[in-house]
Amino acid sequence: MDERKKRVLSAIINDYIANAEPVGSRTITKRYDLGVSPATVRNEMSDLTDEGYIEQPHTSAGRIPSAKGYRFYVDNLMERERLTPAQKQQIREALAGEFSEIDDYMRSCINMMSRLTKYPAFALIPASSRGRLENIQLVPLNDRQVLAVLQTSVGIVQHKVVDMSDPVDPTELMSIETAMSNALRGKELNDISVELLSRLMTELHLRERLRAQTLGLLETALQLGSGNRVFTGGVMNMLSQPEFQDISRLRGLVDLLDEENNVSELLDKGAGEGPLNVTIGGEMPVESARDCSMVVANYFINGEKAGSIGVLGPTRMSYGRTVALMEQIAHELSSSLSDKEKK
Repeated sequence: MDERKKRVLSAIINDYIANAEPVGSRTITKRYDLGVSPATVRNEMSDLTDEGYIEQPHTSAGRIPSAKGYRFYVDNLMERERLTPAQKQQIREALAGEFSEIDDYMRSCINMMSRLTKYPAFALIPASSRGRLENIQLVPLNDRQVLAVLQTSVGIVQHKVVDMSDPVDPTELMSIETAMSNALRGKELNDISVELLSRLMTELHLRERLRAQTLGLLETALQLGSGNRVFTGGVMNMLSQPEFQDISRLRGLVDLLDEENNVSELLDKGAGEGPLNVTIGGEMPVESARDCSMVVANYFINGEKAGSIGVLGPTRMSYGRTVALMEQIAHELSSSLSDKEKK
Protein backbone atom coordinates (compact mmCIF):
# COMPACT_ATOMS: atom_id res chain seq x y z
CA MET A 1 0.00 0.00 0.00
CA ASP A 2 1.45 3.39 -0.97
CA GLU A 3 1.88 6.23 1.52
CA ARG A 4 -1.12 8.25 0.33
CA LYS A 5 -3.49 5.33 0.72
CA LYS A 6 -2.05 4.73 4.20
CA ARG A 7 -2.77 8.34 5.18
CA VAL A 8 -6.33 8.15 3.85
CA LEU A 9 -6.99 4.80 5.58
CA SER A 10 -5.53 6.08 8.85
CA ALA A 11 -7.71 9.22 8.67
CA ILE A 12 -10.85 7.16 7.99
CA ILE A 13 -10.19 4.80 10.89
CA ASN A 14 -9.26 7.54 13.35
CA ASP A 15 -12.37 9.52 12.41
CA TYR A 16 -14.65 6.49 12.69
CA ILE A 17 -13.17 5.51 16.07
CA ALA A 18 -13.80 9.04 17.34
CA ASN A 19 -17.30 9.62 15.92
CA ALA A 20 -18.88 6.21 15.13
CA GLU A 21 -20.25 7.63 11.86
CA PRO A 22 -19.47 6.54 8.28
CA VAL A 23 -16.75 8.76 6.85
CA GLY A 24 -17.00 10.59 3.52
CA SER A 25 -14.29 12.11 1.34
CA ARG A 26 -15.39 15.65 2.16
CA THR A 27 -15.10 14.96 5.90
CA ILE A 28 -11.60 13.57 5.42
CA THR A 29 -10.52 16.59 3.38
CA LYS A 30 -11.88 19.08 5.93
CA ARG A 31 -10.67 17.40 9.11
CA TYR A 32 -7.29 16.04 8.03
CA ASP A 33 -4.50 17.84 6.26
CA LEU A 34 -3.71 15.25 3.60
CA GLY A 35 -2.54 17.75 1.00
CA VAL A 36 -4.79 16.36 -1.74
CA SER A 37 -8.18 17.27 -3.25
CA PRO A 38 -11.55 15.68 -2.36
CA ALA A 39 -11.55 14.03 -5.79
CA THR A 40 -8.21 12.37 -5.07
CA VAL A 41 -9.48 11.23 -1.67
CA ARG A 42 -12.58 9.75 -3.36
CA ASN A 43 -10.38 7.81 -5.78
CA GLU A 44 -8.23 6.48 -2.94
CA MET A 45 -11.34 5.51 -0.97
CA SER A 46 -12.69 3.68 -4.01
CA ASP A 47 -9.44 1.72 -4.30
CA LEU A 48 -9.43 0.95 -0.56
CA THR A 49 -13.01 -0.33 -0.88
CA ASP A 50 -12.09 -2.58 -3.82
CA GLU A 51 -9.15 -3.92 -1.84
CA GLY A 52 -11.33 -4.72 1.19
CA TYR A 53 -9.85 -2.25 3.69
CA ILE A 54 -13.04 -0.19 4.02
CA GLU A 55 -16.67 -0.90 3.20
CA GLN A 56 -19.89 0.97 2.49
CA PRO A 57 -22.70 0.30 4.99
CA HIS A 58 -26.11 0.12 3.31
CA THR A 59 -26.74 3.17 1.11
CA SER A 60 -24.55 5.59 3.07
CA ALA A 61 -22.18 7.75 1.06
CA GLY A 62 -19.54 7.25 3.75
CA ARG A 63 -17.25 4.34 4.46
CA ILE A 64 -16.34 2.40 7.58
CA PRO A 65 -13.27 0.27 8.25
CA SER A 66 -13.44 -3.47 7.63
CA ALA A 67 -11.76 -6.08 9.83
CA LYS A 68 -8.97 -6.20 7.24
CA GLY A 69 -8.60 -2.43 7.48
CA TYR A 70 -8.41 -2.51 11.28
CA ARG A 71 -5.81 -5.28 11.13
CA PHE A 72 -3.62 -3.30 8.73
CA TYR A 73 -4.07 -0.21 10.90
CA VAL A 74 -3.03 -1.99 14.12
CA ASP A 75 -0.07 -3.71 12.49
CA ASN A 76 1.24 -0.79 10.45
CA LEU A 77 -0.36 2.59 11.16
CA MET A 78 -1.46 2.79 14.80
CA GLU A 79 0.32 5.21 17.07
CA ARG A 80 0.25 4.41 20.77
CA GLU A 81 -1.23 7.19 22.85
CA ARG A 82 1.27 8.80 25.20
CA LEU A 83 0.06 8.20 28.73
CA THR A 84 0.22 11.14 31.10
CA PRO A 85 2.35 11.00 34.26
CA ALA A 86 -0.91 11.07 36.22
CA GLN A 87 -2.22 7.97 34.39
CA LYS A 88 1.03 6.09 34.98
CA GLN A 89 1.01 7.04 38.65
CA GLN A 90 -2.62 5.92 39.00
CA ILE A 91 -1.75 2.50 37.56
CA ARG A 92 1.38 2.20 39.71
CA GLU A 93 -0.46 3.08 42.93
CA ALA A 94 -3.35 0.74 42.18
CA LEU A 95 -0.99 -2.22 41.78
CA ALA A 96 1.58 -1.43 44.45
CA GLY A 97 -0.59 -2.05 47.51
CA GLU A 98 -0.17 -5.00 49.81
CA PHE A 99 -2.60 -7.91 49.58
CA SER A 100 -3.18 -11.15 51.38
CA GLU A 101 -5.19 -12.88 48.64
CA ILE A 102 -4.33 -12.90 44.93
CA ASP A 103 -8.08 -12.99 44.16
CA ASP A 104 -8.72 -9.65 45.82
CA TYR A 105 -5.68 -8.17 44.13
CA MET A 106 -6.79 -9.27 40.64
CA ARG A 107 -10.34 -7.99 41.20
CA SER A 108 -8.89 -4.61 42.11
CA CYS A 109 -6.71 -4.79 38.99
CA ILE A 110 -9.57 -5.49 36.57
CA ASN A 111 -11.70 -2.75 38.12
CA MET A 112 -8.87 -0.30 37.47
CA MET A 113 -8.42 -1.63 33.91
CA SER A 114 -12.11 -1.24 33.14
CA ARG A 115 -12.21 2.25 34.64
CA LEU A 116 -9.26 3.47 32.55
CA THR A 117 -10.12 1.79 29.23
CA LYS A 118 -13.95 2.12 29.49
CA TYR A 119 -14.28 -1.50 28.32
CA PRO A 120 -15.09 -4.79 30.07
CA ALA A 121 -11.91 -6.20 31.60
CA PHE A 122 -10.75 -9.72 32.43
CA ALA A 123 -7.93 -11.46 34.20
CA LEU A 124 -6.89 -15.09 34.03
CA ILE A 125 -4.85 -16.87 36.67
CA PRO A 126 -3.74 -20.42 35.93
CA ALA A 127 -5.10 -22.26 38.96
CA SER A 128 -2.24 -24.28 40.39
CA SER A 129 -1.07 -25.21 36.90
CA ARG A 130 2.13 -23.24 36.46
CA GLY A 131 5.23 -22.77 38.52
CA ARG A 132 6.61 -24.69 41.45
CA LEU A 133 5.30 -25.14 44.97
CA GLU A 134 7.43 -22.91 47.20
CA ASN A 135 5.72 -23.27 50.56
CA ILE A 136 2.85 -25.07 52.21
CA GLN A 137 1.38 -24.34 55.64
CA LEU A 138 -1.41 -26.20 57.45
CA VAL A 139 -2.85 -24.11 60.28
CA PRO A 140 -5.53 -25.52 62.63
CA LEU A 141 -8.26 -22.90 63.08
CA ASN A 142 -10.23 -25.10 65.48
CA ASP A 143 -10.51 -28.84 66.06
CA ARG A 144 -12.35 -29.41 62.74
CA GLN A 145 -11.07 -26.68 60.41
CA VAL A 146 -7.66 -26.30 58.77
CA LEU A 147 -6.34 -23.31 56.87
CA ALA A 148 -4.09 -24.43 54.01
CA VAL A 149 -1.76 -21.72 52.68
CA LEU A 150 0.11 -22.38 49.44
CA GLN A 151 2.65 -20.19 47.68
CA THR A 152 4.02 -20.80 44.18
CA SER A 153 7.11 -19.67 42.31
CA VAL A 154 4.93 -17.36 40.16
CA GLY A 155 3.67 -15.50 43.19
CA ILE A 156 0.22 -17.04 43.48
CA VAL A 157 -0.82 -17.36 47.11
CA GLN A 158 -3.88 -19.44 47.87
CA HIS A 159 -5.71 -19.68 51.17
CA LYS A 160 -8.21 -22.50 51.61
CA VAL A 161 -10.25 -23.25 54.72
CA VAL A 162 -11.06 -26.97 54.67
CA ASP A 163 -13.62 -28.63 56.94
CA MET A 164 -12.45 -31.92 58.44
CA SER A 165 -14.86 -34.69 59.38
CA ASP A 166 -12.84 -35.67 62.46
CA PRO A 167 -11.06 -33.55 65.08
CA VAL A 168 -7.58 -32.42 64.04
CA ASP A 169 -4.56 -33.01 66.27
CA PRO A 170 -2.25 -29.93 65.87
CA THR A 171 0.85 -32.06 66.49
CA GLU A 172 -0.09 -34.55 63.79
CA LEU A 173 -0.93 -31.67 61.44
CA MET A 174 2.49 -30.11 62.00
CA SER A 175 4.17 -33.44 61.19
CA ILE A 176 2.13 -33.73 58.00
CA GLU A 177 3.01 -30.15 57.01
CA THR A 178 6.72 -30.79 57.52
CA ALA A 179 6.64 -34.05 55.57
CA MET A 180 4.63 -32.53 52.72
CA SER A 181 6.86 -29.46 52.52
CA ASN A 182 10.00 -31.61 52.38
CA ALA A 183 8.51 -33.86 49.71
CA LEU A 184 6.74 -31.31 47.51
CA ARG A 185 8.72 -28.06 47.78
CA GLY A 186 10.21 -27.21 44.38
CA LYS A 187 7.99 -29.61 42.44
CA GLU A 188 6.14 -28.35 39.37
CA LEU A 189 2.49 -27.97 40.32
CA ASN A 190 1.23 -29.85 37.30
CA ASP A 191 3.38 -32.81 38.41
CA ILE A 192 1.63 -33.06 41.79
CA SER A 193 -1.09 -35.64 41.34
CA VAL A 194 -3.56 -37.35 43.64
CA GLU A 195 -1.53 -40.54 43.16
CA LEU A 196 1.66 -38.81 44.36
CA LEU A 197 -0.09 -37.39 47.42
CA SER A 198 -1.66 -40.76 48.21
CA ARG A 199 1.76 -42.44 48.07
CA LEU A 200 3.22 -39.82 50.39
CA MET A 201 0.33 -40.28 52.82
CA THR A 202 0.99 -44.03 52.89
CA GLU A 203 4.68 -43.47 53.57
CA LEU A 204 3.79 -41.36 56.60
CA HIS A 205 2.11 -44.40 58.20
CA LEU A 206 -0.90 -42.32 59.24
CA ARG A 207 -4.07 -43.86 60.52
CA GLU A 208 -6.26 -44.78 57.55
CA ARG A 209 -9.03 -42.26 58.35
CA LEU A 210 -6.55 -39.44 58.98
CA ARG A 211 -4.73 -40.36 55.78
CA ALA A 212 -7.95 -40.06 53.77
CA GLN A 213 -8.82 -36.74 55.41
CA THR A 214 -5.37 -35.27 54.81
CA LEU A 215 -5.39 -36.43 51.19
CA GLY A 216 -8.75 -34.70 50.71
CA LEU A 217 -7.42 -31.54 52.37
CA LEU A 218 -4.36 -31.33 50.11
CA GLU A 219 -6.34 -32.20 46.99
CA THR A 220 -8.78 -29.38 47.76
CA ALA A 221 -6.07 -26.88 48.65
CA LEU A 222 -4.05 -27.62 45.50
CA GLN A 223 -7.20 -27.63 43.34
CA LEU A 224 -5.85 -30.60 41.43
CA GLY A 225 -7.43 -30.93 38.02
CA SER A 226 -9.18 -27.56 38.17
CA GLY A 227 -9.05 -25.08 35.33
CA ASN A 228 -8.08 -21.46 35.10
CA ARG A 229 -9.55 -18.87 37.45
CA VAL A 230 -11.21 -15.99 35.63
CA PHE A 231 -12.15 -12.54 36.91
CA THR A 232 -14.47 -10.21 34.98
CA GLY A 233 -15.47 -6.59 35.58
CA GLY A 234 -17.02 -3.56 33.92
CA VAL A 235 -19.33 -5.44 31.54
CA MET A 236 -21.89 -2.63 31.62
CA ASN A 237 -19.29 -0.29 30.11
CA MET A 238 -20.49 -1.66 26.79
CA LEU A 239 -23.68 0.38 27.26
CA SER A 240 -21.69 3.51 26.42
CA GLN A 241 -20.74 2.12 23.00
CA PRO A 242 -23.17 2.93 20.14
CA GLU A 243 -22.70 -0.56 18.70
CA PHE A 244 -24.33 -2.07 21.76
CA GLN A 245 -27.35 0.19 22.13
CA ASP A 246 -29.27 -2.70 20.56
CA ILE A 247 -30.39 -4.64 23.62
CA SER A 248 -30.31 -7.99 21.83
CA ARG A 249 -26.63 -7.49 20.92
CA LEU A 250 -25.83 -6.35 24.44
CA ARG A 251 -27.64 -9.34 25.93
CA GLY A 252 -25.65 -11.71 23.73
CA LEU A 253 -22.41 -10.15 24.90
CA VAL A 254 -23.44 -10.25 28.57
CA ASP A 255 -24.40 -13.93 28.21
CA LEU A 256 -20.99 -14.59 26.67
CA LEU A 257 -19.11 -12.88 29.48
CA ASP A 258 -21.19 -14.57 32.17
CA GLU A 259 -19.68 -17.93 31.21
CA GLU A 260 -16.22 -18.39 32.72
CA ASN A 261 -15.32 -21.00 30.12
CA ASN A 262 -15.99 -18.51 27.32
CA VAL A 263 -13.88 -15.80 28.94
CA SER A 264 -11.10 -18.29 29.67
CA GLU A 265 -11.11 -19.37 26.01
CA LEU A 266 -11.01 -15.75 24.83
CA LEU A 267 -8.04 -14.94 27.03
CA ASP A 268 -6.21 -18.21 26.52
CA LYS A 269 -6.42 -18.13 22.73
CA GLY A 270 -6.04 -14.36 22.50
CA ALA A 271 -2.91 -14.19 24.65
CA GLY A 272 -0.34 -15.65 22.30
CA GLU A 273 3.25 -16.05 23.45
CA GLY A 274 4.40 -12.43 23.27
CA PRO A 275 3.75 -9.60 25.71
CA LEU A 276 0.59 -8.29 23.97
CA ASN A 277 -1.81 -9.37 21.23
CA VAL A 278 -4.74 -7.67 19.47
CA THR A 279 -7.55 -9.87 18.10
CA ILE A 280 -10.02 -8.23 15.72
CA GLY A 281 -13.55 -9.15 14.60
CA GLY A 282 -13.63 -12.44 12.72
CA GLU A 283 -10.33 -13.48 14.34
CA MET A 284 -12.12 -13.85 17.70
CA PRO A 285 -12.12 -17.48 18.88
CA VAL A 286 -15.74 -17.35 20.11
CA GLU A 287 -18.48 -16.92 17.49
CA SER A 288 -20.63 -14.58 19.58
CA ALA A 289 -17.70 -12.16 19.95
CA ARG A 290 -17.06 -11.69 16.22
CA ASP A 291 -18.37 -8.10 16.37
CA CYS A 292 -15.71 -7.24 18.96
CA SER A 293 -11.99 -6.74 19.30
CA MET A 294 -9.81 -7.71 22.23
CA VAL A 295 -6.46 -6.58 23.58
CA VAL A 296 -4.75 -9.19 25.77
CA ALA A 297 -1.47 -8.68 27.63
CA ASN A 298 0.49 -11.40 29.40
CA TYR A 299 2.03 -10.66 32.77
CA PHE A 300 5.22 -12.24 34.03
CA ILE A 301 6.70 -12.95 37.43
CA ASN A 302 10.49 -13.03 37.46
CA GLY A 303 10.45 -13.70 33.71
CA GLU A 304 7.96 -16.57 33.89
CA LYS A 305 4.52 -16.15 32.34
CA ALA A 306 1.98 -16.09 35.17
CA GLY A 307 -1.33 -15.22 33.49
CA SER A 308 -3.16 -12.83 31.17
CA ILE A 309 -5.25 -9.67 31.38
CA GLY A 310 -7.49 -8.32 28.67
CA VAL A 311 -10.22 -5.93 27.60
CA LEU A 312 -13.02 -6.44 25.09
CA GLY A 313 -14.57 -3.68 23.03
CA PRO A 314 -16.23 -3.00 19.69
CA THR A 315 -14.11 -3.34 16.55
CA ARG A 316 -14.25 0.47 16.62
CA MET A 317 -11.99 0.29 19.64
CA SER A 318 -9.56 3.07 20.47
CA TYR A 319 -6.61 0.81 19.70
CA GLY A 320 -3.77 3.28 20.28
CA ARG A 321 -5.05 4.27 23.70
CA THR A 322 -6.05 0.75 24.78
CA VAL A 323 -2.76 -0.85 23.72
CA ALA A 324 -0.77 1.84 25.56
CA LEU A 325 -2.81 1.36 28.73
CA MET A 326 -2.64 -2.45 28.64
CA GLU A 327 1.11 -2.45 28.06
CA GLN A 328 1.60 -0.14 31.03
CA ILE A 329 -0.75 -2.11 33.29
CA ALA A 330 0.89 -5.45 32.38
CA HIS A 331 4.34 -3.95 33.00
CA GLU A 332 3.36 -2.61 36.43
CA LEU A 333 1.51 -5.83 37.32
CA SER A 334 4.56 -7.93 36.42
CA SER A 335 6.86 -5.63 38.39
CA SER A 336 4.59 -5.55 41.43
CA LEU A 337 4.04 -9.33 41.61
CA SER A 338 7.75 -10.01 41.07
CA ASP A 339 8.63 -7.64 43.93
CA LYS A 340 6.03 -9.24 46.19
CA GLU A 341 7.39 -12.72 45.53
CA LYS A 342 10.93 -11.63 46.42
CA LYS A 343 9.67 -10.27 49.73
